[in-house]
Amino acid sequence: MNLMLDGKVVVVTGGATGIGKSIARAFAEEGCKIAVGARRKEKLDEVQREFESLGYPVFTKQMNVACERDVAEFSEAVSAAFGRIDVWVNNAGQTCHDRMDEVSLEFWRQVIDTNLTGVFLGSKYAARQMRKTGGGVIFNAGSFQSIFPAAGSGPYGAAKAGVCSLTRSFAAEYAKDNIRVLTYIPGVIETPMTKIDNWAVATGQQGNIPVNRLGRPEDIANAVVFLASDKASYINGVSVEITGGKFCVQNPRYSWDHP
Repeated sequence: MNLMLDGKVVVVTGGATGIGKSIARAFAEEGCKIAVGARRKEKLDEVQREFESLGYPVFTKQMNVACERDVAEFSEAVSAAFGRIDVWVNNAGQTCHDRMDEVSLEFWRQVIDTNLTGVFLGSKYAARQMRKTGGGVIFNAGSFQSIFPAAGSGPYGAAKAGVCSLTRSFAAEYAKDNIRVLTYIPGVIETPMTKIDNWAVATGQQGNIPVNRLGRPEDIANAVVFLASDKASYINGVSVEITGGKFCVQNPRYSWDHP
């Protein structure tokens, strides 16, 4: 299937590692021009070298998604470099693992700012650029915690629930401008963050996934690339689960245990 994405300009925040990097690379493989924003300069430099060695056009900029000036300047810089923005992926995120009574207000705000305020700012400035050039697609990173919260990470789940609501609001407001807005909800994915934060928990969840494996970053990337194409032009304002069927049934092991 030809997705006809060649030449599109794609922005990925938090695109220097993990799922974000996989999304950026998947779009690059479709012939897109890539812009990556992230906080860690050394990781941005790695992406720059890797993509350029493969012949992929890439623009990188150090930025904080929770800082409005950073996001505004990033959107302007990408537009100046490539002439437009066709796809914007709000992928940057931050997890947490604390009981609610141990969460400081400062840390609460940090998690909300990164996961929710960052999505608001990214979507805001993406929409401004896209309205100038005839439309585009905005993606927001959700989480299955927006559907089914986890004890020990209340601020993260609250932020991700807000992301799903924000997606619907942006989708309704900007549909007339030919801008679609979607949330993608990853399941338990093998990433550096997963391995550092809760690898034992993640691997223990494999039995709760009907396809009986953890997800890979490319599982998310491939879905996002398709949804960005005109082949998915009637899909808007929804949260798309990419979880291996995690929420299908209460007893996902049944078919594996009863051949």
